[in-house]
Amino acid sequence: MTAALLGSFISAMATVLGAIPLLFVRSLSEKWKDILIAFTAGIMVSASTFGLLPQALNESGIVALTLGVIVGVVVLDLLEKNIPHIDVEQKRGISAFDSKSLLVMFALFIHNIPEGLSTGFSYASANEGLGPMVAIAIGAQNMPEGLVLAVFLTQSKVSKLKLLLIVTATGLMEMVSAVVGYFTASYIQALIGFGLAFASGAMLFIVYKELIPESHSHGYERPATYSFIIGLLLMIYISYFFG
Repeated sequence: MTAALLGSFISAMATVLGAIPLLFVRSLSEKWKDILIAFTAGIMVSASTFGLLPQALNESGIVALTLGVIVGVVVLDLLEKNIPHIDVEQKRGISAFDSKSLLVMFALFIHNIPEGLSTGFSYASANEGLGPMVAIAIGAQNMPEGLVLAVFLTQSKVSKLKLLLIVTATGLMEMVSAVVGYFTASYIQALIGFGLAFASGAMLFIVYKELIPESHSHGYERPATYSFIIGLLLMIYISYFFG
């Protein structure tokens, strides 16, 4: 249990490590916003297509995968329709979230639950080396996810302290779910696959509905496209070397 706690904590805090570069940036030009948003989209597509979906298929089969993706898309669609757009403003230190930031926060929050469960299951398995390997792989993926969230929080003019707290809370959700997964390893195997597929559907909805249109809305389509490809390849390399 101690090893599971330590592994899941290190993996979760990798999210914070990924957000640190954005703590030193006061503002971003439209060009760099589009580049980073496209980079984010590439990461999400790659993580969903080459990471979450194959694992969901292995864990629970094609039916759970299909249901998870559909439910993830529908939930994010309903959420997007019911979150009113909030104009980003900054007055006397008061900050507001826009709808895209809230969607990304929600998606990554949900995304970390099955990841944490997977870590917990790995440490509960008979293979002693599986837990650390999974924790390292998920931690490597969490670093760009922390950057993803930090980009959108910075765009919403969130203070650096609040940004750090939100990213930390998102990462700690993974640690909590790892503990749950560790203690319930023999009961919810099917739920893991469904949860991974749900996270994939939510992320793919955000990419197509929000991120790609946003990254092409200011005249920087070409650098944004290259950035998307780089983000996609980065996650493939992470999966290849750490998975």
